[in-house]
Amino acid sequence: MTSDTTATDAAAQPAPELAGQPPVWQRRLRRFGYPVRSQGDVRARLVPAFPGPSGRLWAVFGAGPDAAARLARWSGWAGPLLVTLFAGVLRFWNLGSPRKVIFDETYYPKDAWSLLQYGYEGTWAKNANDALVGHPPQLLLSPEHSYVVHPPMGKWLIALGEWAFGMNPFGWRFMVALLGTLSVLLVCRIGRRMMRSTALGCLAGTLLAVDGLHFVMSRTALLDLIVMFWVVAAFGALLVDRDRTRARLAAALPLAPDGVARPDEEVGDRLRLGWRPWRIVAGLCLGLSAATKWNGLYYLAAFALMAVLWDVAARRTAGARRPFRSALRRDVLPAFGATVVVALATYLASWSGWIATKGGYYRDWATTPDGRKGGWTWLPDWLRSLWHYQTEVYSFHTGLTTPHTYQSNPWSWLVLGRPVSYFYEDPKAGQDGCTAAEGCAREVLALGTPLLWWAACFALLYVLYRWLFKRDWRAGAIVCGVAAGYLPWFLYQERTIFLFYAVVFIPFLCLALAMMIGAIIGPPGSAERRRTIGAVGAGVLVLLIVWNFIYFHPLYTGMPIPKSAWHNRMWFDTWV
Repeated sequence: MTSDTTATDAAAQPAPELAGQPPVWQRRLRRFGYPVRSQGDVRARLVPAFPGPSGRLWAVFGAGPDAAARLARWSGWAGPLLVTLFAGVLRFWNLGSPRKVIFDETYYPKDAWSLLQYGYEGTWAKNANDALVGHPPQLLLSPEHSYVVHPPMGKWLIALGEWAFGMNPFGWRFMVALLGTLSVLLVCRIGRRMMRSTALGCLAGTLLAVDGLHFVMSRTALLDLIVMFWVVAAFGALLVDRDRTRARLAAALPLAPDGVARPDEEVGDRLRLGWRPWRIVAGLCLGLSAATKWNGLYYLAAFALMAVLWDVAARRTAGARRPFRSALRRDVLPAFGATVVVALATYLASWSGWIATKGGYYRDWATTPDGRKGGWTWLPDWLRSLWHYQTEVYSFHTGLTTPHTYQSNPWSWLVLGRPVSYFYEDPKAGQDGCTAAEGCAREVLALGTPLLWWAACFALLYVLYRWLFKRDWRAGAIVCGVAAGYLPWFLYQERTIFLFYAVVFIPFLCLALAMMIGAIIGPPGSAERRRTIGAVGAGVLVLLIVWNFIYFHPLYTGMPIPKSAWHNRMWFDTWV
């Protein structure tokens, strides 16, 4: 009788999850630091509020209460804009120097100018580089098509600067410098939205502004920084979509008599999330990144999956009993259309110049005997020719194993094992601004700010911990941004690859470092002594990073410095 009664009583007890307690797996993870979320107002969990603006900082500088409050409200945009202005001055100052065609500028600016003239990439004479910067400059371009291995979108953007300012170093670097500057603004605003802190958002943008690799890539007409810009823009658009979608779920939740929103199964499982324009913007940006270089496709796959997982988490928080099934039914297909389909359409549209003209490489392949032998002959000739071109380019990229002096393995990237020298000259005393009797060195070295990158290695470990054991979605998003730009290169370790490819995930390293610095300072509400010590430590780290950028600045800009000073900056033999 007793055992039956006990069994009956046990069966009558609600499961821990139904009694408002966390699931068993969450309780087990508490030993690793996993926080069990409080069962409060679900709206606050879906859309955490931004802290109210504080005028204390402005009051320190003598502003009255009303003026301090206004300045605090404006800081959400004023702070990022000031950081962006700082980054822009750095990047545009003396942008035309060196007045040379440096490193892979031998390809993309010339292809960009050809796109302006013909709509496709023509052929340049062998001495075209010297002629471009000669006195007077000469454009040794012919309409004979040339074989190129990257899509045209990034070159069209470079062409805008050439159209506006001419075929000269300033002209072909202008748009890349502009996008590099705007990427700092995007990172400031993204950091602010993710961490709900204007200060930490501006810190992330400042770190990006003083990173040497980002700085050099912003002043060189290569494609990789353009890929980075569209990736960061897509990430920001997805963040806005995330907040708006979760706000829609929060608004649909019923309120308890005490005015607090509780999870609701009907809302979580069945609510349709409606029109999501920011997700379409993300798909457009991801398409533009892939239409610049193909490594943007990895971000398309990673971000599309991340966005769906965000929907699953939002539905679970809103009360869905089967959030994965609900997301599969209501969110996956629209997400696929808004990201993958829009991205593919954007990629195809980027080839419009090649499609509309007849002179491009492989443009008429489908009408040749080899083209007629293939299948799918019912498709338009231009589409079959374009597909053949893409397969040939893929074969080129996967088979590129030609040794290069500055190639590096991705294992060494995070510690800056082998940077790339874009330009080097050793003028004698009295030449090219050299005033040292020993002679000078002028170099443009694609080297990240060392202290920033080495600190970011620890920051990556921190965000991995936050993601795995604290279930912090912000840390997971940062990890996704780094992984999508970094890990795929390990599949091609036999290929000729370079450290500067890492520019695409630098913004996420800066976000990780800003997040770690925020933890060093301490959360709001900590003891004043704890916050003071943390702020001093964080300030010292940031100042050391800024000093490190200033120290290497001559190597980023090609300034003439004494050879002894150049040797002092070669901290490792692999940097030479």
